[in-house]
Amino acid sequence: MKLDTTDKKLLTLLQNDSKQTNKQLSLQLNLSVTAIYERIKKLEKEGVIRKYVAMIDKEKINKSFLIFCHVKLLQHSKEFLSNFEKEILKLDEVLECFHVSGDYDYILKIHVSDMKEYREFMVTKLTTIKHIGSTHSIFSINEVKNSNEIMV
Repeated sequence: MKLDTTDKKLLTLLQNDSKQTNKQLSLQLNLSVTAIYERIKKLEKEGVIRKYVAMIDKEKINKSFLIFCHVKLLQHSKEFLSNFEKEILKLDEVLECFHVSGDYDYILKIHVSDMKEYREFMVTKLTTIKHIGSTHSIFSINEVKNSNEIMV
């Protein structure tokens, strides 16, 4: 889908605050409420807008301990990759999982309350997945930038 300048501005506004009303958006973009509604519906239908979410303060729910865990599988067979990906989808602690190039096969972004909970996660969940050869954990010291906004 080809995005025009107005679509891009609309997406930027929605990424910043998706709870804005169509009326508020129409005033900012100098369009009618109907035009805004139609553009949003088109962006949703085309899959440009996948869903709307609430951003949670991880400190307030005691899940601020952030770990990036690199995972290396025993081999790169379709079966091993498929099994790992299927199993990782079941783990609530894993917020993001990327199949990557380089020394490791996957990078996981994990949020838990503390080191004790992470150890429990590793021992009882992650390392029980078949075909994992090794893991390497990196612990976040401080969050410098965290954004979900994609510049369009």
